[in-house]
Amino acid sequence: MHTTDYLQFIVYAAVILATTQPLGRYIAALFSGEKTFLSPLMQPVERVIYAICGVKQNSEQSWKSYAGHLLLFALIGTIVTYAILRFQYYLPLNPQNFPAVSPDLAMNTAVSFNTNTNWQAYSGENTLSYFSQMTALAVHNFLSAATGLAVAVALIRGFARKSTKTIGNFYVDLTRGILYLLLPIAIVAALVLVWQGVPQTIGGAVQAKTLEGGLQTISLGPIASQEAIKELGTNGGGFFNANSAHPFENPTPLSNFIEDLLIFLIPAALVDAFGRMIGRRKQAYAVFGAMGIMFVFGLAVAYSAEAVPNPALAQIAGYDAAQGNMEGKEVRFGLADSVLWAVTTSDTACGATNALYDSFMPLAGMVPLVNIMLGCIIFGGVGAGLYGMLLHVVIAVFIAGLMVGRTPEYVGKKIESREVKLAIFALLATTAGTLIVTAIAVITPAGLAGIGNLGPHGLSEILYAFASTDANNGSAFEGLNANNLFYNALLAATMLMGRFVVIIPILAIAGSFAAKKTVPPSFGAFPTDTGLFVALLIGVVGIIGGLTFFPALALGPIVEHFALKAGIGF
Repeated sequence: MHTTDYLQFIVYAAVILATTQPLGRYIAALFSGEKTFLSPLMQPVERVIYAICGVKQNSEQSWKSYAGHLLLFALIGTIVTYAILRFQYYLPLNPQNFPAVSPDLAMNTAVSFNTNTNWQAYSGENTLSYFSQMTALAVHNFLSAATGLAVAVALIRGFARKSTKTIGNFYVDLTRGILYLLLPIAIVAALVLVWQGVPQTIGGAVQAKTLEGGLQTISLGPIASQEAIKELGTNGGGFFNANSAHPFENPTPLSNFIEDLLIFLIPAALVDAFGRMIGRRKQAYAVFGAMGIMFVFGLAVAYSAEAVPNPALAQIAGYDAAQGNMEGKEVRFGLADSVLWAVTTSDTACGATNALYDSFMPLAGMVPLVNIMLGCIIFGGVGAGLYGMLLHVVIAVFIAGLMVGRTPEYVGKKIESREVKLAIFALLATTAGTLIVTAIAVITPAGLAGIGNLGPHGLSEILYAFASTDANNGSAFEGLNANNLFYNALLAATMLMGRFVVIIPILAIAGSFAAKKTVPPSFGAFPTDTGLFVALLIGVVGIIGGLTFFPALALGPIVEHFALKAGIGF
């Protein structure tokens, strides 16, 4: 363990904290209908978009209408993406003349990028044309992130409003999220990445002569623009198969730091925006505090596990035990940045990677797996993390009400059986999407044929894949061959369940809260803005996750940890 590693962690946390309130203030103003410094530039563009699409800016929707339009928009986007991938050979900007993507892979990819999962069962630089990368993938990086943001804003309005049947307009929220937030930051970030050496071109691949005299094909493309929004929108995926470990996606330690910041930037600020929009800043501090504590704990566990030598390699001559477990790490970034990235990208629904999780020590690899199993709610994806955490808040407040013998209340709204049932339904749906489908895969020849390792590590590969897609994270444990009909179909179904079977109950909760009156706190009600509630919320998250997933973890990374210490291989 090195002092410089801790310094990197501290600097990262300090920058995130410094940006949270200014950006949170901006987001709150944007979705409250107030003018921002970008309004003079963006309002004319916004009005043109509404006119073309027939959207009435001041016409709001009930939660059912909001959900219906969201589902229709997602369906159309999935169909269009599928068509682009299937017909890419005939479309422009295909200098490599890549053929059409196979039907099952095109279906899986279309679902993946429309659910903000960005799971990739292919090598991007060898499969997709520039047109497909830009129109089918990069565009949906904006759209899917803005959709999650819109759902979170709708839920916030549910808490903030009283005695109303509407929660906003989906198309207005979607448009503003892109025009005023995602697009401006992504443009600046892309220019910074170009400065750092990330290519941005529509020229074809180039041929280079190697030192041995051979020829090497070097793939290029519009990489910087896609890299910026993939991190900012917590999308994940990658232009290249090596993802953010590739020097063209992430060339320098500074680009690595910037990309890692982009992952947490909006999710952290959105928590602050939540407190501002409901007029109760202390409530946001409590939620932020719970997320922050869980982030630090996960980082500490993962770093401690990786900072020690791999016992299976320690006896090899020349092995540098002082460097910790450097297997699967990019030497440009080292151990600390790799671990920080792994924890950050799994706390959110990003899924981008700059190291190989398959090579992490078992307990270090378990940390991103646990983060994903919890639903990527520790700051989480753009919008998705906040509304996922607020589901747990509803459960925590309900439990607190039972303990103190009072009707559960949160930010002036009575929590009744309808909201609790909807929250439980959403949480159980994600559990089913992980465990049941994993069970099918481990007893099916087609499922077992894809694993790259035997024993508990092979189980972890399958478990991680379905947990990642169910949580719309998209990262992989590697070692799993998922590009076949079995995995493409099951993983696509898991992505759809993890996205929409969660979003619909959340919008229903938003509608239910919006219709309620705001009441003052009753005598003896459990306060939800104190350190005690933070502890309760963390406990609820841990208990729900522990009771649900501990048996699977015990059969995977936990038993692998003890087997490794005992010198047992598989």
